[in-house]
Amino acid sequence: MIQVAGILNVTPDSFSDGGRFEKVEAAVSQGLRLREEGADWVDVGGESTRPGSQGITADEECSRVVPVIQRLVEEGVAVSIDTSKPLVARACLEVGARVVNDVNGLQAPGMLEVIAEFGAGAVIMHKRGQPEHMQENTHYDDVVGEVCGFLNAQLERARACGIQTIWLDPGIGFGKTVAQNCRLIAHVRRIAELGAPVYIGASRKSFIGHITGEERPSARLPGSLGAAIAAADAGASVLRVHDVAETRATLAVWDAVRNSAL
Repeated sequence: MIQVAGILNVTPDSFSDGGRFEKVEAAVSQGLRLREEGADWVDVGGESTRPGSQGITADEECSRVVPVIQRLVEEGVAVSIDTSKPLVARACLEVGARVVNDVNGLQAPGMLEVIAEFGAGAVIMHKRGQPEHMQENTHYDDVVGEVCGFLNAQLERARACGIQTIWLDPGIGFGKTVAQNCRLIAHVRRIAELGAPVYIGASRKSFIGHITGEERPSARLPGSLGAAIAAADAGASVLRVHDVAETRATLAVWDAVRNSAL
C-alpha cells in the first residue's frame, strides 16, 4: 500500500498555506486532522523552500517546529521533520521525530551522522541551487539520469554512515521545468531501481498550475490528484500531500481497479 505523508507547514510564508498553522495550537490541530484523514505520518516544516524564499536561522526554525513536533508525538502521531539543518534535525529527533526529510539531500556537514545516531529514517531529495535562485538554472542534458546520479551517490553515503531506512525524492519543482517534473514522475521506476523506495512531493506545486491554468495553489486539488495517481502508477511508495483525505480516496479507487485486473 502506498503511504501518505501529510504536509504541515508552520511557516508564515509557505507557497500554499502560509500563516494558517503558524501558531502551535493551530498546527497541532491540523496535524491531528491529517492523521485522522489517513496520513501515515505528518511532515512538519518550519522554513519555506518555495522558489524565491529566504532562509532562516536554526534557532528560529527550532522555535517553530520543536513545540509542534513534541505535542504531536505526545498524541501518538508519527512525525518527520522537513529540514536541511543538522541542529534542527537533532532537536526534532530528540523530541520524537522519526524521519528527516532533507531538500538538500543530506549534504550539510553532520546531517548524516545525526540521523544515524538516532537510528532515524531519511528522505534524500535532489535540488539544484538555493530556493531564491533555483528556477534560474534548469538545464539538464538528461534530467532523469542526472537526478539518479545524485540520489545514488547520496544513498551510498547514507548507507555507509549506517542509515537503514531511506526514501529517494527527485525533487519535483526544485530547479526543474514543467516538462522535467513530468518526466521525473513518469520515470519513478528508474529511480527505484537505485535500491530504495521513491518519495514524491508534487501536491499543489506550480507545475500543476502551469498545466491546468490554475494560479491559486489551494485550487490545484484536481491536478494534485492527477499527479498522485501518475506517481503511484509509476511506482512511488510515498506521496507527500496537503489533501490527505482526497488523496486516500483517490488511491483506494485506483488500487481497487488495478487489483481487479490481476
